[in-house]
Amino acid sequence: MSGELDQSGGAHRTDSRLPKSTLWRLVFFLGVFAALQGLYGAAKGGWLEHLVIDKFTVQTAAWLIDTASPDVGVEPAGSRLKAPGGGINVLNGCEGMDVVFLLAAAMLVAPMSWRARLLGILSGTLVVLLLNQARVIALFYAFRSDRSLFDVLHGVVSPLLLIVAAAMFFIEWLQHFGSSPTAAGNAIDD
Repeated sequence: MSGELDQSGGAHRTDSRLPKSTLWRLVFFLGVFAALQGLYGAAKGGWLEHLVIDKFTVQTAAWLIDTASPDVGVEPAGSRLKAPGGGINVLNGCEGMDVVFLLAAAMLVAPMSWRARLLGILSGTLVVLLLNQARVIALFYAFRSDRSLFDVLHGVVSPLLLIVAAAMFFIEWLQHFGSSPTAAGNAIDD
């Protein structure tokens, strides 16, 4: 990186290229995300996908819906939330794992201790999956009441909200546990 002094005596950057460490972090982030997505995609139809979608996502959503609205009569059936009046099918990609993988990849390249990274991945995964449960439940009710609302929520709004929530979690975590000069005193020790 090169620079020169401006007239006020402060240094400013004249080289517009990113530092090598930033480029390596970006390449590593993209590689980790692609690897996680690829591995999960390879497990499509297997026990892991059934555990995440059928057991954790669908059965939990059915239980929560039944607790809040027992008159709806929702039943989990594999990847489907079935109910008189309409239900939804939770497919690969609707369970929130892609956002978990984005967050995990970001945590792995962030400048923080390994302990902070691992705790961030675990905490962030919990946050994303809980928010995704709320998303699935909202989509279930939207599908039953207003299909156009369902389409907007499903296709645009709820995926973006989930990504924004994960990004906000990451930024907050990085501010508290990152190894920047301002956060070094707050970093979790190895």
